[in-house]
Amino acid sequence: MPRPHKKRRVCMMPAVSCFGPTDCPVDESSIVRMTVDELEVLRLMDIEGLTQEDCAKKMDVARTTAQAIYQSARKKAAECLVFGHSLMIEGGSYQVCDGGAGCCESGKCIREALERETNLENHLREKRREHMKLAVTYENGNVFQHFGHTEAFALYNVENGEAVLEKVVPTEGSGHGALADFLKEMGAEALICGGIGRGAKIALAEAGIALYPGVSGSVEAAAKAYAAGELAFNADTECNHHGHHHEHGDHDCGHHGHGEHGCGHHGHHDHGEHGCGHHGHHDHDCGGHCGR
Repeated sequence: MPRPHKKRRVCMMPAVSCFGPTDCPVDESSIVRMTVDELEVLRLMDIEGLTQEDCAKKMDVARTTAQAIYQSARKKAAECLVFGHSLMIEGGSYQVCDGGAGCCESGKCIREALERETNLENHLREKRREHMKLAVTYENGNVFQHFGHTEAFALYNVENGEAVLEKVVPTEGSGHGALADFLKEMGAEALICGGIGRGAKIALAEAGIALYPGVSGSVEAAAKAYAAGELAFNADTECNHHGHHHEHGDHDCGHHGHGEHGCGHHGHHDHGEHGCGHHGHHDHDCGGHCGR
């Protein structure tokens, strides 16, 4: 009698389930289908940087199984990029984590982190109508593009849809590891910045500070847009390269908001609903010296 098939544990469902080329019609016969557990392996190994062994532990499977799933997922992703096929993410042998895994117990569950972020954003949306404090990375009146190396923050009081500058505070050489605590001591409840590393994102979340990365241009304009609930930002902005400077334009850190994502044009607009379509926008990592 064959052994029962063991389901793979996944921590989150895909935010977008279909992608495709925008410059040609979709051919149903050329759609590549990736399973939810295959996407989870890509997330764990290519995004979180886990080894095959650690990935296997997270998914509660053997290392060889994780390796096989990964190879299959990479091949499917490559076929879509090389041959211009559409990608559909659905099905598979998986079960969504119930919160009892080791990563959840250690406070590193990505699903719980996303839920906390959503709850925090809802809370701050209400506070904009009352009173709150906003911090913006600052350099010569513009949003500084590398959170971990910012030398100052502009602090704004936000109330009834208006943002009023309180002061510009120097960081006094605080490294990225201490900046979250620095902002918390200043009373900041939200941060606008350019690029930011994953470690800094976690530190800010733990400090209860909402994050709005991927913003450039005037600090004052960004603060006013935030107060009005119209700030365009890119929640996926992340810095993971070091050793060279980058310019901001069509790549790395841009003005893209984010919202609820379904199957569709993955152009991020602030709190917008997306319908079914194609992946017409690419998120880019920031290539500068940002805090991790």
